[in-house]
Amino acid sequence: MHDTQPYIAETEGVLVKVRPSYLAGQSDPDAGRWVWAYQVEIVNLGTSAIQLVARHWVITDARGHVEEVRGSGVIGEQPVIAPGDSYSYASGCPLTTPSGSMVGAYSMTDGEGRVFEAAIPAFSLDIPDKRRTLN
Repeated sequence: MHDTQPYIAETEGVLVKVRPSYLAGQSDPDAGRWVWAYQVEIVNLGTSAIQLVARHWVITDARGHVEEVRGSGVIGEQPVIAPGDSYSYASGCPLTTPSGSMVGAYSMTDGEGRVFEAAIPAFSLDIPDKRRTLN
């Protein structure tokens, strides 16, 4: 999953890196189902602890259909990330088209209780051997 360069965004000292990968074994193109995994690393470049409290994803398929996903934390957790530390997790996304894109934001709180949005970089979901593009 780490053979490609990550998509990267930095907001207010929060660095978000995403590496998507196509899951051929879970996909069924004949049935109109393509599945990707994505590995996320969130790095706290700041001087105080931060907590990821919520997520907001915008998922767009190759037909331009948009689905928004909002929820508390990630993978059932609301991690606290100390200064200089990172938090990583993996998740997945099925589509009904062979390509698409994702972008979003994490709602974070800092040590003073201030809430801010940390950008998740836009990243492309493409099957292997296809040109890497943001739809």
